[in-house]
Amino acid sequence: MNFDRKAVWSIARGWLAAILVVGCAVASAPVRAASFQPLEIVTRNGVQVFSVEMATTEEEKQTGLMYRKELADGKGMLFDFKPEQEVSMWMKNTYVSLDMIFIRADGRILRIAENTEPLSTKIISSQGPARAVLEVVAGTAQKYGIRPGDRVGHPLFGTK
Repeated sequence: MNFDRKAVWSIARGWLAAILVVGCAVASAPVRAASFQPLEIVTRNGVQVFSVEMATTEEEKQTGLMYRKELADGKGMLFDFKPEQEVSMWMKNTYVSLDMIFIRADGRILRIAENTEPLSTKIISSQGPARAVLEVVAGTAQKYGIRPGDRVGHPLFGTK
């Protein structure tokens, strides 16, 4: 059997290029959190229930809701920053305006950063120790009357 080395190498290079393109596409795809869980916020107006993705790994926390084009009402992402600490967030590569709800270890809302600016690298601080951050679509806090001091029900805070 006689092989043309140039032809074989040309075919191999083509396959390697295809593998690299597919590999890069998969590597740059947004990371999705592994699980959805129910979360409740008790407000003066009643109990609001959300379905939240959990961001617990470093990769999930770093990616968050980046690259997503929409976020439905009643959906969100809960970032676990155990132990309670000063938390800083930003909107880099995030196309959807969000309300960021900073939550203390006892499940009480510490602060709400409403209507954050998409794609901004401006730092958004918890302005105090927070155990978690709940990101929901912008306008959610106002729509449901969510305020600092309201209680969040979720196993992360020893409730629900």
